Amino acid sequence: MSITPLMPVYARCDVRPVRGENCHLISDDGRRFLDFAAGIAVNILGHSHEGLIGAIQRQAATLMHCSNLYGSPQGEQLARRLVELTFADTVFFTNSGAEAVECAIKAARAYHQHVGNDQRFELVTFNNAFHGRTMGTISASNQEKMHKGFEPLLPGFRYAEFDDLDAAKAAIGPNTAGFLVEPIQGEGGVRVASEAFMRGLRALSDEHDLLLVLDEVQTGVARTGTFYAHEQYGIDPDILATAKGIGGGFPMGACLATEKAARGMVVGTHGSTYGGNPLAMAAGEAVLDAVANEEFLSNVRAKGERLRSRLEQFIGNYPDLFELVRGRGLMIGLKMKVEPRPFVAHLRDNHHLLTVSAGDNTVRILPPLVIDDEHIDEFMEKLSAGAASYAAEEVAG
Repeated sequence: MSITPLMPVYARCDVRPVRGENCHLISDDGRRFLDFAAGIAVNILGHSHEGLIGAIQRQAATLMHCSNLYGSPQGEQLARRLVELTFADTVFFTNSGAEAVECAIKAARAYHQHVGNDQRFELVTFNNAFHGRTMGTISASNQEKMHKGFEPLLPGFRYAEFDDLDAAKAAIGPNTAGFLVEPIQGEGGVRVASEAFMRGLRALSDEHDLLLVLDEVQTGVARTGTFYAHEQYGIDPDILATAKGIGGGFPMGACLATEKAARGMVVGTHGSTYGGNPLAMAAGEAVLDAVANEEFLSNVRAKGERLRSRLEQFIGNYPDLFELVRGRGLMIGLKMKVEPRPFVAHLRDNHHLLTVSAGDNTVRILPPLVIDDEHIDEFMEKLSAGAASYAAEEVAG
């Protein structure tokens, strides 16, 4: 056979992690990497958090899976906590971010069709967004690289320019059900929506009886310094998709909604075999125990400010490489003047520093939220050494 046992859909590098220790990953050949990628914003408590590990171990020894045909004490408890912490009145648990967004799309359509507005099925989405890899979520994105090989796309989405309120308003038509937007585009380059844009979408939704659907898969669960990023805009959505950090490394997500927005999600309209399983719920409880308090959130904001300040001072040393720093909390984008993927690979292979590339020539810096000053120092040392050696190679090349 010429094909690999693992379907070759990833351009995998030669780092092969077998163990994690707090904010570091150790590969099978013994190399130790500072992990400022965190599984792409997933491992928010690092790789060896005792509370998370203990909760999963205890639940695994008790009950791992039970059909949703039966009552779910574990799911009910976690849903209550999320309702208390957020705008939401109700929660549907999923296994991933893409599933959470799919549920959000269905809920937005069902909201209108439940009362006979069958023509309202279209969501306005925004250029360079990333909502997942299912057929529905790639159709919600305008990125051709995700469409290739999978067309025809699913109907029901209209694209508008991100952070352009006039474009969003112009996209509203007789078929519009709502807006689907990331407050900060992650894969799109850590592009932060303006307050005027987000508040404007909320106002347009209220004016036209549309639903404001937020994709906070990457921005949620303390990543930006508030429990969800939309809190920093002073608005509430009608529906929100969350995942990544909510399980701290265990696969889970959720779709949160107000009672009004969820009115079409009645018995038989949606489901999941594994969604809300007791093991995932235990992981979610442990994550909330750690992060859902002002002390933790304040620390994320403070560490984000320290890291961002040092980055802003640093990039002036390499004006040919770096352009600016942007983001919120510990979701930081380092915009480059060159293609970022070779630089990300250089940091990884030569300086044992893990980051993630993104659109708009951006390096994403997404560390575990439990980093301390020593980790920030180590990061800056590795980044500085990496930039110096990379710039030297560019000159020599």
